[in-house]
Amino acid sequence: MIELQPPTLAPEVWLNYRTAAVRQLAFALASPNILSSLPPELQIQHAFTLHADIFWQQHYLNYQQRLAYLDLHPEALHNFLNQLKSTRLGLRFEMLMWFWLLDRDYHPFELLGHSIQIIDGAKTIGELDFLLRNHDTQQIEHWEVALKYYLAEADFSLPHWYGLNRSDTLARKLNHFSQKQFQFEQALNFPIQQRFAVLKGQLYFPHLYSQNIVDRTPHWVNRARRLGTWGNHIPENTADFYRLQRHEWICQNVQASSLTNQWWTDGLYFQATTSEFYMYRAASYLSYPPLHVE
Repeated sequence: MIELQPPTLAPEVWLNYRTAAVRQLAFALASPNILSSLPPELQIQHAFTLHADIFWQQHYLNYQQRLAYLDLHPEALHNFLNQLKSTRLGLRFEMLMWFWLLDRDYHPFELLGHSIQIIDGAKTIGELDFLLRNHDTQQIEHWEVALKYYLAEADFSLPHWYGLNRSDTLARKLNHFSQKQFQFEQALNFPIQQRFAVLKGQLYFPHLYSQNIVDRTPHWVNRARRLGTWGNHIPENTADFYRLQRHEWICQNVQASSLTNQWWTDGLYFQATTSEFYMYRAASYLSYPPLHVE
């Protein structure tokens, strides 16, 4: 199997913590965006940007003391997350970001509003995840946050990255950012001066591939984030692979949460000995024939 990770892979500092929710909070903050830049083929209607990896690294360093405390005393984080009744991972990720943004002692962002509905007459035309005042720049920022898992097919170009629901594609999500979510000039009577997409999660390449395919990896895929693989077959070496529980898609728990599998079903699997993430999908998921080593 060809190694997908670069030698400069950022340290996965979220694994330093023992409490599951704190590991997830550390991941939400410290992990880089899954994209290092916007794909050039994306048609930009309303401009937005991605934070650089160093942005998240620095804010993690500023928050380390708080995370260490929460690892020993997680009650405040647990109580905050318990407000969420939905099981959707994207909403849990948004709650984790919200928790951090409310911790004003550790960053320059003043939270002006969350889940702000924009209403035109009797019609809701949009909703903003976060509206912030950056006290370092004195600018008003609009952040949209998303936790996404996309699987690469075909030539790995922008149109060929699919979510677990095949109607959820990377291209569709980026277009939704540009055409709809970042269309607003103001909110809560504040002029919006900066727009940022916080797009985290994980990307997956086909498990059976050749070096020339890897060499065609788009430059906008962020190689500072650990990449996974996916396939519709059970790997030959299944030793130590176990199926991650839903919340562990954000960050796996310290201890394996399920037994190593004698049978496989759709889901995300992790092998501790190699730190490999493998997304198993039924053959019916594919729009292309199964890939083979060239």
